[in-house]
Amino acid sequence: MSAPEAERLARVTLNSVGEPGNLQLTAAVADLGAATVLGALRERRDDLGRDLAARLRAADPVRTLEAAEKLGLRFVIPGDPEWPNPLMDLARCGPLHERGGVPLGLWVRGALSLADTARQAVAVVGSRSATTYGCGVAGDVSAGLARVGTTVVSGAAFGIDQAAHRAALATRGPTVAVLACGADRVYPAAHKQLLDYIADVGVIVSEAPIGGAPTRIRFLARNRLIAAMAQGTVVVEAAVRSGALNTASWAAALGRVVMGVPGPVTSQPSAGVHQLIRGRDALLVTRAEEVLEAVAPIGTHTLQDLREEDGLRDRLTPQERQVLDAVPVRQSAAAGSIARAAGLAPAKTTAALGRLEQLGLVVEEANRWRLAGELESA
Repeated sequence: MSAPEAERLARVTLNSVGEPGNLQLTAAVADLGAATVLGALRERRDDLGRDLAARLRAADPVRTLEAAEKLGLRFVIPGDPEWPNPLMDLARCGPLHERGGVPLGLWVRGALSLADTARQAVAVVGSRSATTYGCGVAGDVSAGLARVGTTVVSGAAFGIDQAAHRAALATRGPTVAVLACGADRVYPAAHKQLLDYIADVGVIVSEAPIGGAPTRIRFLARNRLIAAMAQGTVVVEAAVRSGALNTASWAAALGRVVMGVPGPVTSQPSAGVHQLIRGRDALLVTRAEEVLEAVAPIGTHTLQDLREEDGLRDRLTPQERQVLDAVPVRQSAAAGSIARAAGLAPAKTTAALGRLEQLGLVVEEANRWRLAGELESA
């Protein structure tokens, strides 16, 4: 069942008159419902009422929804089947930079269901002025997530966001672009082709009203949606002052997993990430498998520690390794000489040499032993 139509119209009106993440509005709507709050606003004569009076007079929710439909947009609110339930966690999360609360509604453009994309999702965010290294890592991580059906959530900005979306699309995986402007707008303008493609195969989301311009306060409000829609946030390159760190702060406040990809220690674009890791506010990750292990239920996607495959030497017994180390590097030697160098009895040494010969590690010539060619040149 969808939410009541009167509630939807009231939320459309409030969305068009208020700013995304306005604490007074989100808290009041959560407590009283949108229709009650809208009625009260029209009667108020205080600062908030005066601030919103002009916008309220111009608001026409029916026409707004009709215009949205022509633009391929839909307005999703709590109670709709498509509403992503993880966003409700914002109700118990404190404010950040005077923004917060569950959004009144979301303008959505795209082929995918927003609720479906949020069931298994990871946010990948980072610097707009990303390095080649950062874009490469963000792309590898996002591609690995998308291959197993995990939604990649990001903000469609230059740099890391762009790399994350493109990698998910290249692997035909789900991706969500959360905008700070209206969902009908393209920002940045250079990403028109990217955003159009995301709308065709993924989904674009915005809390800002139709036609709304991107502003600093809307970016700050937008970041909480990116963090809330995902089970974890991966930060790839972020300076000490960075919007990506704001997203990480939201993720931490929501109890989500915060992860950071380290960069070169001399890299300023990675300084903020290093600070997160150093302060133990972020889990160090380097690849998609590590991200999946961090966000998946316990016991799934469990990784073994990285190690090289065992070589021939690793499969030797301690005595065999002792004998092999005693075989001269540059010349051959008799078994008795090798036994003395190894500190083992002649019989044990001879048995070990026979085994090493079978493995191709040593060669016998005229009752003298030398290393095989590959070992000799190693």
